[in-house]
Amino acid sequence: MTILHHDFILTLSCPDAQGIVFRVSECLFQRSCNILDSAQFGDDEAGRFFMRVHFDAPTTEDVESLSGAFSSLAHTFDMQWQITRAQRKCRVLLLVSRLGHCLNDLLYRTTNGQLPVHIAAVASNHPDLRHLVEHHGVPFHFLPVDAASRPSQEAQLRELSQTLEVDLIVLARYMQVISPELCVDWAGRAINIHHSFLPSFKGAKPYDQAFARGVKIIGATSHYITTELDEGPIIEQDVERVDHTLDAQALSRIGGDIESRVLARAVRWHAERRILINGHKTVIFR
Repeated sequence: MTILHHDFILTLSCPDAQGIVFRVSECLFQRSCNILDSAQFGDDEAGRFFMRVHFDAPTTEDVESLSGAFSSLAHTFDMQWQITRAQRKCRVLLLVSRLGHCLNDLLYRTTNGQLPVHIAAVASNHPDLRHLVEHHGVPFHFLPVDAASRPSQEAQLRELSQTLEVDLIVLARYMQVISPELCVDWAGRAINIHHSFLPSFKGAKPYDQAFARGVKIIGATSHYITTELDEGPIIEQDVERVDHTLDAQALSRIGGDIESRVLARAVRWHAERRILINGHKTVIFR
């Protein structure tokens, strides 16, 4: 028997005001929609309200009617909002360089169904990881770059993301700085991963620097990219304790594992429409 899925996800943010939850629920109820789960958060300091509603509609056509009705309600409360089909997989473009641990982890989690995404392609400024990518049946695009070719290479990346109609760009240890222009184009839909030593250990070989300083905690941070390098809204972080018995290679291995799982969580939450940007921060409905 074929099961028809008519469940959708509504996300919204707006200036905080009385009656938002009631009006949203009323709008859904009037169109015979059933709320499956709902979460909301009011930021008193920013004066903004955030909400995520997972609901079931009688038919897909009813949602089209709902969108028109909700548009009027959204205007009343000055909402930024979106309704998406819950079963639709997020289309992803992965950017990588030579380090493959995050890439391998995302490919594996996608293949076995742990991540609700479709990896449309992988692009890299090095050819090293082509075999791994193509082994998973994913198209691989080798786009070399240097200082002189950076504008044309980024134009290729922009065109690739548009042609593939991707919803999310993931910098899975892509060791290139994205231009401000491309950051603006990809605002709110490009996620980066880096070691949590920033700003203490910037530049090359952060784990060697951390080892030299005798750190006791290492970690990783995933965030949306912005024009300010590594200053975008943070999505997820994790850490592990370490000690004097571990050398730089061991720290790098442990750090790589943390990076992989932190990035996977960020990708999942974005794909499930659980993240709402709140200025320089994020609201995440887990």
